[in-house]
Amino acid sequence: MEPRIVSAQEWETALADMLVEEKEFTRARDALAARRRRMPWTPVEKTYRFEGPDGPATLIDLFAGRRQLIVYRAFMDPGVGGWPDHGCVGCSLMADHIGNLSHLNARDTTLVYVSRGPQSDIARISATMGWNIPWYTMIPGEDGMFDVDFGVDEWHGTNAFIRRPGPDGDEIFRTYFVNNRGDEAFVNTWNFLDITALGRQETWEDSPPGYPQTAPYQWWRHHDLYP
Repeated sequence: MEPRIVSAQEWETALADMLVEEKEFTRARDALAARRRRMPWTPVEKTYRFEGPDGPATLIDLFAGRRQLIVYRAFMDPGVGGWPDHGCVGCSLMADHIGNLSHLNARDTTLVYVSRGPQSDIARISATMGWNIPWYTMIPGEDGMFDVDFGVDEWHGTNAFIRRPGPDGDEIFRTYFVNNRGDEAFVNTWNFLDITALGRQETWEDSPPGYPQTAPYQWWRHHDLYP
């Protein structure tokens, strides 16, 4: 189907109409973020064990001295398709979009990835893919396993935590959790495609008849495997 072709003046009018809805969306997003800041906190009372590039660590260590912590559960695990050369293709796509973390750190916030894969494999894959993300291996402990307790043992997801001084040391609280399409906010490829005429070109989208579309997930590749 051919797109509607209009004059520059008509196009500016259509854009102005669209911007009314864009601003409504922005205000709705800001209101949702305000609600997140008012979410209740729930205490994290177990001790979780990890292995990092510098050795053993606990959940409090993952904060790296900062007040807030964001933990993305990535499936860089033995048994995942593509292992041991790659991990999950979707989690790899996510990792491709993590840039310089200094701006996040400047707001007293740390971002880390956690997986079940050994540190040696995570380091090797990260080097091949060009990732520079603080990445930890989850270790089973007497109290349990981090991914099981926080809803990310079978599917990816992002948990947010905060810490504050307590009578017996720092206390940790879980403040938010998002998974499924909620994680799309962290992938700017989707945001860029969403402003183009053809969109993401996936079959679930509401596009005009005849627009190119393929099944979601199936076209994704590890970035070193695209033609």
